[in-house]
Amino acid sequence: MRFLQPFGRNTCYSSQEGFGELLNTGLGFSAGIMLGASFTSLIVPGTKIGGAIPVLLGIVLGAVTVTLADRLLPHMHLIIGSEGLKSSRIKGIWLFVIAITIHNMPEGLAVGVGFASRNIDAAVVLMLAIGLQNVPEGLSVGFSLLATREYSRRFAYIASVASGVVEPPLALLGALALSLCNSMLPYVMGFAAGAMLFVISDEIIPESHRMGHERMASYGLMAGLVVILALDLML
Repeated sequence: MRFLQPFGRNTCYSSQEGFGELLNTGLGFSAGIMLGASFTSLIVPGTKIGGAIPVLLGIVLGAVTVTLADRLLPHMHLIIGSEGLKSSRIKGIWLFVIAITIHNMPEGLAVGVGFASRNIDAAVVLMLAIGLQNVPEGLSVGFSLLATREYSRRFAYIASVASGVVEPPLALLGALALSLCNSMLPYVMGFAAGAMLFVISDEIIPESHRMGHERMASYGLMAGLVVILALDLML
């Protein structure tokens, strides 16, 4: 999620301490939601369906896949610039959209996998959790773009919406794939969990701790974890 915070020392954001604290708290909240959902809605149900080994293999494969996508697909973060294989044929706006897609792919896939598992209670919790954490995530995208003063409000709005719009097709794809091969369910549940856990550790937590707001980001993470656990207990 490096694209979420394009705030270096030379931008207008340096004087907006409260704004930065709010964004990093929101990112921490998203991380807590994803962390809890990975275990309560994917890893634990997956082990009940197919045992620990398929889920563990899926976790490793999910982390490796996100790593490869991050290194191979050409995309652009607002902080660190271009990543992956370089391409002069793709415009910057599309490189940015690709970056959003890469880092939201695990979330959409996770929802589809959750419903394909036929554990409706866990799937509903996962759906609500992912939808809830998309709110601060989407706001972070939009406000971060506006803070650079290089993008219009319309573009910031479109980018914020796009960061969530990419998830429903991936959810449908995951559910459809599993309906054709149900024996792969524990592997794919592990895959979705591993991909989300990797994004949390590699992207969200480092970014939310880079501007001196570690404490608030940690509180946000704990709040997100409490919310997902409460949803799991209530539903």
